[in-house]
Amino acid sequence: MTSTARMVASVGLMAGLTAVGAFIRIPLPYVPVPFTLQVLFVFLAGALLGARLGALSQLVYLGLGLAGLPVFAGGAAGPGSILMPTFGYIIGFVFAAYVIGTLTQKTPVPQFRSTFLKILAGLPLIYLFGVVYLYLNLNLITGKSCSLQDALLMGCLIFLPFDVVKAAIAAFIAVKVRNRLPIATHLSTRA
Repeated sequence: MTSTARMVASVGLMAGLTAVGAFIRIPLPYVPVPFTLQVLFVFLAGALLGARLGALSQLVYLGLGLAGLPVFAGGAAGPGSILMPTFGYIIGFVFAAYVIGTLTQKTPVPQFRSTFLKILAGLPLIYLFGVVYLYLNLNLITGKSCSLQDALLMGCLIFLPFDVVKAAIAAFIAVKVRNRLPIATHLSTRA
């Protein structure tokens, strides 16, 4: 398999896994943001594919959803998805994968602790885009009154412990894969 074919396959795989993560969903009462596994695959995209390819995988995921494939949480799809309260998180996925990839791709032999911390550095971007978009969406589009504090609670604080666990899982997987498969290290350092 050529290098280009590997890169295309890797980007497609991570986009597909992010979509699968959207279907592993637990709705929470009174909270417009469901618990999903998407963030785990965003972390892995950045840590395994590097900045450029990791972000590209999330752009592919975003593009597939906007094009009409039901890949967003709850099976949402199409341009109308932009009006979902959770759409900001999807935008944040692209930036988080890029930052995580930038930080992790410079490590030739990754270690768990440093990889975990580098993955955690991408999480605030997901929350930044997600919480701000959630706040604006609830107040301006759906017409529900929501304070910034409530948006922060509903869109970040209740998910933070779970996302830290997902970061640890992603770091463990990324270290194992990159230390055992030279192609994963090759992809992430070229991207």
